[in-house]
Amino acid sequence: MAMVGLFWIAEGDVYVGAKPAGLAPGVRLTPEGVLALGDRQSGLWPWEDVHALAVEHAPVKSLKRHVGVAFDMALSLGLGGDDEAPTMTVRVTDAADATTDLTAYTAPAVGYSRTEYDLSRALLARLTEGAGTLLTTLAAMSAWGRTHEGGTPRAAEREGLLREWADA
Repeated sequence: MAMVGLFWIAEGDVYVGAKPAGLAPGVRLTPEGVLALGDRQSGLWPWEDVHALAVEHAPVKSLKRHVGVAFDMALSLGLGGDDEAPTMTVRVTDAADATTDLTAYTAPAVGYSRTEYDLSRALLARLTEGAGTLLTTLAAMSAWGRTHEGGTPRAAEREGLLREWADA
């Protein structure tokens, strides 16, 4: 398993955000379409019906955010507060311009780097450009996940992978 930008890649499976466990919400990208997972959301949007795919409310790293997360964690631990992981919205727009908002947990506690966030959003947009692009890109991401060992790569490698997949 590894996090690359907004994507969690576990073996050959590609998720937007963290891979969900149990009944937790999540979004998986499959060759067939966008699959909503979890207790309060379900559905499959075939790629031919997906007009746009975007992410909103994903935390992006900043000094202010880093200090805020540390403060929130201290309060949560010290006062027995809620330890709910942050979420983001995955917006699926179909050919009729109807939108569905799905929820996915974010993977990093302090947020994604601005570069990885921007590259990930570009990659999501690229997935909706057509079947050839989609299948080539998802296949490259899945293949990397099946052969990669050792956890999440360093930032420079993650950014390089996102650029490579966006150009696939």
